[in-house]
Amino acid sequence: MKLRVVAAGLVIMVAVSGGAIFATGALSREPVPTGLEEASLWLPEPPTLPDTLGGGAVRFATVQSESARDQLPLPLLQAPTIDAQPPVIQPPLSTWSRDIAPGETLDVVLADSGMAASDRASVALAIGAEYDLRRLRPGHSLTVVSTMDGGPRTVTLAVEDGVRIEAVFGTEMITQVIAPETEVVTVAGEAIISTSMFAALDEAGIPARFAVDLAQMLGGTVDFRREMAGGERLRLLWREARVGEDRIGQPDLTFAALEIAGSLYEVVWPDDASGQATIYVDGDVLRVFAQPVVGARLSSVFGRRTHPVFGNVRMHTGVDFAAAHGTPVQSTAPGRVSFIGWRNGYGRVVEIAHGPDIMTRYAHLSTVPESIAEGQRVAAGEMIGRVGETGTTTAPNLHYEVLVNGLPTDPLVDDRLADAADPEADNAAALSRLAEARARMEESFSPGVATSASERL
Repeated sequence: MKLRVVAAGLVIMVAVSGGAIFATGALSREPVPTGLEEASLWLPEPPTLPDTLGGGAVRFATVQSESARDQLPLPLLQAPTIDAQPPVIQPPLSTWSRDIAPGETLDVVLADSGMAASDRASVALAIGAEYDLRRLRPGHSLTVVSTMDGGPRTVTLAVEDGVRIEAVFGTEMITQVIAPETEVVTVAGEAIISTSMFAALDEAGIPARFAVDLAQMLGGTVDFRREMAGGERLRLLWREARVGEDRIGQPDLTFAALEIAGSLYEVVWPDDASGQATIYVDGDVLRVFAQPVVGARLSSVFGRRTHPVFGNVRMHTGVDFAAAHGTPVQSTAPGRVSFIGWRNGYGRVVEIAHGPDIMTRYAHLSTVPESIAEGQRVAAGEMIGRVGETGTTTAPNLHYEVLVNGLPTDPLVDDRLADAADPEADNAAALSRLAEARARMEESFSPGVATSASERL
């Protein structure tokens, strides 16, 4: 009973207090000014944002609050879409390169690079399909690009004339021959001979190997040792292939003029690379002659010498021309092929008869064209084989002999082959070629035109 009375009293007290507070607030509230009430209802305009941001689209969305009056446009940014794929990271590669030393094979050089035997065999097959590996020599270089596991990615063999043989290893192996684009220029030079033709050319900055070409052309007509007194003037025109300022390959003579013993000797080489040259004396045609190997170096002359293999002194019955393996060998005069085969010491041989008394012999050949057969006629300058090292020899070269009535004679001195090979040529055409060569020579040495051996025409 007492608890009920107390609870009822508390309820009455709360009700009286609440009523008093309400009454007090209601009595004390004043009306709000109109301007203040309008200001309290103002909302700012939504900001104007660009349509795009960083290349991606921007999308706006309106978020509703509990009260319609509290609606605010809030920007929601959508990340731009990137279409580019991440870059492909190539595995690191290593490069190894060096020149080929004398006597080395491709397998030896590849082993020096650290390449496995199975990979070396694959490289040899790939490069050997495009290049005769027996022709490797000092001055060639090999470059190997390998992956981290040591496998080859590319192998490049740089050989003569700026040519590169490249083997590329991937899903499939590809071998390609890359030859530089060359520019052929004509060059002029002049030399005064005081001691020897070789020294005079070298001193004038002219390729000294031209002395061999001139010795082959004029050896049967001019006795250089007896007739040259010193002070002779030699003028030359030649062609060479260039990549930029670098000469590629061997240059080719086109015209030579030599004043000696009161006579003017001139030689005109053809433009068709046949090797046939016309020799003139004081403006008249003397004969047509073809070199056995164009651009070779005379490495051994006719006469007694110490044999390079056996070491004893014996007769050398011909002349030797050092040249790269596979260099074309040409008939020096028109004739008929009398023998193709193998002879002791000479190796693979081709012999050509020039009439009943004179024969030329070409020895140490690597190959003979299938189109050449015994009994067949050949022209001067026609290819009858390629330089090799068959038989008894120490390096690739051509052994060239001229035999008269079965006896060897000096090919650079005896002119009987030239007399027998002198064709009934068209002298009018030959004299026309001489006039053109002389005009080019005079133009190159005319005032205002440089005569340096390094100048282009």
